[in-house]
Amino acid sequence: MLHFFKALFRTPKLVLQETDSMKKFLIVGLGNIGSDYEDTRHNVGFKILDFLSEQEGFTFESAKLGAVGSFKHKGRSILCLKPSTFMNLSGKAVKYWMEKEKIPFENLLIITDDINLPFGTLRLKTKGSDGGHNGLKDIQNTLQTAQYNRFRFGVGAEFSKGRQVDYVLGKWNAEETEALQKRLHKSTDLIRAFVFSGVKNTMNQFNGT
Repeated sequence: MLHFFKALFRTPKLVLQETDSMKKFLIVGLGNIGSDYEDTRHNVGFKILDFLSEQEGFTFESAKLGAVGSFKHKGRSILCLKPSTFMNLSGKAVKYWMEKEKIPFENLLIITDDINLPFGTLRLKTKGSDGGHNGLKDIQNTLQTAQYNRFRFGVGAEFSKGRQVDYVLGKWNAEETEALQKRLHKSTDLIRAFVFSGVKNTMNQFNGT
């Protein structure tokens, strides 16, 4: 019985072993779980983190409210999260892992698709509206602030009136698929720059590229 209560109240094991909170980062790629959503425009956040995991040699493992993986870059410890809550409830997973790993607010980065940007355009911002994006809307409501770093990946707006949902939940077309690899490289370079050089320098280097 004693062992049961000890297990019940034991502090959850941290993924990141770093003790200096300012060297810890949480990178969150937004998307929807399930094979139906793989390779859709709305899941570009997942796709970028999957590409980063291939480059850095880490794997994602199922954990509370999402799949997590970690790696180190120039003395910084980075936790990557793909929420399993579905897009519209992303805030719950973000808040949980920020609090569990004691990630400073300024070291949080949310990756999302953006129909207001041409395909492949990268834009990093430190604050702003949700732009009608349900994932960002829930994060803003859960964290009670719109002042958090977000990396928007442009997916374009090649859809007719009333077809937005079909477009963002649709697969990349042949032309986009061919160009995507280079943009994924650029995207992971942006993430590393954010971690090492800071948000302002990274904005100057990558925004609009």
